[in-house]
Amino acid sequence: MDAQTEKSITPRILVVEDDINILRQIEFNLQTNGYGVETATNGADALKALLNSKPDLLITDIMMPGMDGYELVAALREDEQLSDLPVIMLTAKTQDSDVTEGYNSGTDLYLTKPFNPTELLRFVRRIVG
Repeated sequence: MDAQTEKSITPRILVVEDDINILRQIEFNLQTNGYGVETATNGADALKALLNSKPDLLITDIMMPGMDGYELVAALREDEQLSDLPVIMLTAKTQDSDVTEGYNSGTDLYLTKPFNPTELLRFVRRIVG
């Protein structure tokens, strides 16, 4: 199988998290389970990455420097090419108002930290296969 065919078959996920330890844990878990992973540590870098190559799924934190997760999701929902991208918010923000704001911004699934890596993987599989 050539690299282009493999790229089109392997689901690609952009993970946005400013805590490097959590970012590496998610990246390792996804890669170990056969997913292609790109990473970013803030919303602005994530938006640039999304515009350069649309992944199959975005997993993002909310509390990040500069552009936060709510702003990132709202921006991609306004972009014609990115508006249908599935989004999982993975955050320490657990208040009902936070969850509501997450869904109002366009999030498909809202998970709170601390999170179970197996549960996250189950949701990823449900969304992208």
